Order: sequence, then structure tokens, then C-alpha cells
Amino acid sequence: MNKDNCFQLGYIAKVHGLHGEVSIVLDVDYPEDYEDIKHIFVEQKSRLVPLFLEHFVLQHANKVLAKFEEYDSVEAASNLVGSALYLPLSQLEELKDDQYYYHELIGFEVLDQNIGQIGEVKVIYDLETQDLLGVEHKGREVLIPLQDGIVQKVDKAEKKVYCQLPEGLLDIYLED
Repeated sequence: MNKDNCFQLGYIAKVHGLHGEVSIVLDVDYPEDYEDIKHIFVEQKSRLVPLFLEHFVLQHANKVLAKFEEYDSVEAASNLVGSALYLPLSQLEELKDDQYYYHELIGFEVLDQNIGQIGEVKVIYDLETQDLLGVEHKGREVLIPLQDGIVQKVDKAEKKVYCQLPEGLLDIYLED
């Protein structure tokens, strides 16, 4: 499976118990949508490896207790800790027209209501504290927070992100 055809579901945080179970942190809005999955792709050495699940139990919020087939010891499961978990894009829920997944924004044009065209979204930074659009502007990367007050509208049909950037944000990136 190619990473470009997948989305990151979460990551393996730690080993749980003595029989190969692991604690998983999900990075999705609705963890309950994934309770019935039977297999998942685990990133190992920059490759996605399919693993089958014995169980995948939602604990609370975005925490899952899982057990992979053939991983029956602490030692075996320890090799998975820190690995990112992926599912095919085809398993994403369909969204309404006014909703979007962050990965869909790559390649969209960003426009500010005062300045006009800013540039193209090249990357999405999914940080613990805040999600950011990485936009190329005048040969430099500009980071735009994905917040309601800043992102005004996303037009998926036109592939445009309409923003109201905080005053001086672009100047920070254009200074030498």
C-alpha cells in the first residue's frame, strides 16, 4: 500500500500488559467510526506493513487498546511503539460539501481577503498544539493556522481556501 493512498489514523503509544497488547492514540474526530476495523497498515522503515487485529477496543476519548495477530509478547509489541498507523483513503467517511479533510487542501490556492493571492498549500502540519497550512509565498514557506477566525471558507469545487490573515503574519516570513 502506498502512503499517498492512505491517511494517518494515529500511532502506537506504548506496550500494554505482557501479552503483546498496545495502546494506540487516534488522530481522528470520531474514533468510534473505526471500532470495527480488522486490519491496519503500520509504518515500519518507511514502508506500510499490513497487520491484522485480534481486537481494537476504544477505551476513552481517542485512546484504543489493541492486539495484533502474531504479536504475543512485550518484546514483539515493543518494536511497534512509535509507529504511525494508516488506513486507505477509501475508508474515510464522506463529508458534506462545507466539510473537508486536511489532506484534501494540498494543492489548493490560498487567498486573503485583503492581500489577495497568497500561494498554494504544499503541506499540512498536524501539531499537538495547532494545525497549520504550509503555503508557498514568494519563494518562502508561510505557516497559516487552521483556525475558524483565520480560515473563512474552503471551496472544494474551486480548490480555494479563503482566509483573513492576522496583520503582519506574512511580514514575519518575508523579513531577511
